[in-house]
Amino acid sequence: MAFDAGDRSAGSMSQINVTPLVDVMLVLLVIFMVTAPILQQGVSVDLPDARAGALSGKDDQLVVSVTKKGSLYLNDTAMSAVDLQAKLRTIAVQRPDGQVFVRADKSVPYGDVVAVMAAIKQSGIRRVGMVTALPPGDD
Repeated sequence: MAFDAGDRSAGSMSQINVTPLVDVMLVLLVIFMVTAPILQQGVSVDLPDARAGALSGKDDQLVVSVTKKGSLYLNDTAMSAVDLQAKLRTIAVQRPDGQVFVRADKSVPYGDVVAVMAAIKQSGIRRVGMVTALPPGDD
């Protein structure tokens, strides 16, 4: 954007240099693109491998994680089984079409995972999905 008084010999012309602004914006864009997937990781569990297509992502996903030690997390909040079921009941009332994803460590016994899924179903949520990792080499 230039300002011109009409007489170029009388003084200097003022211009805004946007190159440093664009450089900073591009650096910030790259930083956010790299850190965004890291921030969504949540609770660390060793997922079982499975060949399946990716599900469409939503911003308001509910993820129940089961760790090796049997601890339960709703997104990143640790909860007991009773508290989890109560919280999911209130969520089911607010969003009857809601979906919950279960992330369980592969060393967790099958019966414990089924018990968590049954608790989710008993809370009124009918759509339950499982989160798995791609087998090595299928990236």
